[in-house]
Amino acid sequence: MSYSNHILQSLDPAAGEAKIFTILQAVNDPEVPVLSVIDLGIIRDIKDLGESVEITITPTYSGCPAMDVISMNIRLALISHGYKNVIIKQVLSPAWTTDWMTEEGKQKLKKYGIAPPNPKQQVCNQDLFAPDEAVQCPHCNSYHTHRISEFGSTACKALYQCDDCREPFDYFKCH
Repeated sequence: MSYSNHILQSLDPAAGEAKIFTILQAVNDPEVPVLSVIDLGIIRDIKDLGESVEITITPTYSGCPAMDVISMNIRLALISHGYKNVIIKQVLSPAWTTDWMTEEGKQKLKKYGIAPPNPKQQVCNQDLFAPDEAVQCPHCNSYHTHRISEFGSTACKALYQCDDCREPFDYFKCH
């Protein structure tokens, strides 16, 4: 069961939490706008407390600069749907993992030109510049790729290049 399905099943429909979940499906990540915060798997908990709504989120990386914008966008989306008192809490533990991303979100990444995280990390090495992980090119589907830089356009991505079609691409790092 995906993490977002787990969250959805734990919600109290009588309290309107499923409605809030649906609203959050339209709140996009500012760094990768094809992904919603639900697709990304950063929504940890949703509570409709009657007078207020409490949303718990976990950043993809501690110190992620997009979290302030994401919090603001969540707040604005809920306010626009009539929720007056919106509380956003950030938690760092347990740490976010790419396992929490939805399968639909991973497919959206690939269509967008970003290689989604591998289902299981291919290289178990803690060294920063360890041998490359086998990453599939989102453009031509080749596995003949190599890492150019451990860090891509954001800290949660690495920069790769395909050896077949020669196109550079971001890889959403597995963690």
